[in-house]
Amino acid sequence: MTNLLKLPAFDKEGNVHVIVETPRGSRAKLTYDPELRVFVLSKSLMAGLTYPHDWGFIPSTQAEDGDPVDVLVIHEAATSPGLVIKCKAIGVLEIVEHDKKKKQRNDRVMAVPVDSHSEQGLRDVRQLSKQVREELEKFFVATAELQSKTLKCLGWRGPKQALQLIKKSDRKP
Repeated sequence: MTNLLKLPAFDKEGNVHVIVETPRGSRAKLTYDPELRVFVLSKSLMAGLTYPHDWGFIPSTQAEDGDPVDVLVIHEAATSPGLVIKCKAIGVLEIVEHDKKKKQRNDRVMAVPVDSHSEQGLRDVRQLSKQVREELEKFFVATAELQSKTLKCLGWRGPKQALQLIKKSDRKP
């Protein structure tokens, strides 16, 4: 299998490449292991909690936490781990994460597939209802608790800030 971490972050049109790790509806969080070049079980979510949308990362990036930039792809199609989706970034949820040793930023980019018909009109994450944004915040808080971490959501920012975060984190292969 190709080393997915080394794919370019952007295509020629400026769309963002997203690698799906955990498909929507899954209780099992998967993580890409670059040494094995496969997806491995990272953790199981608590009963009743599933990923609301596809969860993945942007290749060739490194976020403040040392991992690739995290992305939630908002769409309704069924996918699988390893799928590369060309997306447009529509915003970012800014987050501070605390564990027993340190405090750091661990923002989550929100994106929609370029070729999605259902989400084509969604250009800014702030177009989502307040209730949907709150549910996403609660989802991230709940999944962090499984790792003895606490999250503080700082707020929602638009597509411009999401692209700035991605470009700042791009390690161009």
